[in-house]
Amino acid sequence: MKPIKLKTKDLVIMAFLMTTEIIFTRFLAIQTPVVRIGFGFLPMSMMAILYGPFWTGLAYVACDLLGMAIFPRGVFIPGFTLTAFLTGVIYGLVLHNKPITWGRVFIAALIVGLFCNLFLDTIWLHIHFGQAILVLLPMRLLRVGITIPLQTVLIYVVNKRCSPLLAKFSSNPEVHRS
Repeated sequence: MKPIKLKTKDLVIMAFLMTTEIIFTRFLAIQTPVVRIGFGFLPMSMMAILYGPFWTGLAYVACDLLGMAIFPRGVFIPGFTLTAFLTGVIYGLVLHNKPITWGRVFIAALIVGLFCNLFLDTIWLHIHFGQAILVLLPMRLLRVGITIPLQTVLIYVVNKRCSPLLAKFSSNPEVHRS
C-alpha cells in the first residue's frame, strides 16, 4: 500500500486535524503521572480514514514533537513518539479505504489499546521511571478498559457525522465509503 499523493487542500486538512490533536491531547485530557485519557485519537482516526497509515503515522509523530515543544508537560520520552507513530499506522491500516463499521473501529481501538497503550506505553514508563511493571499495570489496565469502548463509540459516531464534510474537501475519492 503506497501513500496517497497529497494536494494543498489535503495539507490544510491535515494541519487542521493535527492542531486539533494537539489541543485535544494537551488541554482536554485527564492526566495523572501514570495515565492520560485524552481525545487526540479522534482527529488522528479521521486522518487515518482520509490519508492512510503512512501520513497518519508521520502526522502523529509531528503532533507529539510539536505538542511537547510548545506545551511541555513532564519530560520527553522518545518511546511515546514511537507509540504515536505506530498508533497512526494501525488506525490507517484498519480504517483507510474500508467501510467504517462498529467492528472495524473496535478492532482498531483494541489493537491500539492493547499493543500501543497497554504494552508499549507501560514499557516506556517502566524504562523511564523505573517502576515495576506490575505496579503500573492496574492503572494502565483501567485506562485501556475505559478508552477502548470510548474510542470505539467516538470514532464511529464522529466519523458518521463528519465524513460527508471531510469527503467534500478531501482529494481521496474513497473517503466516504461507510
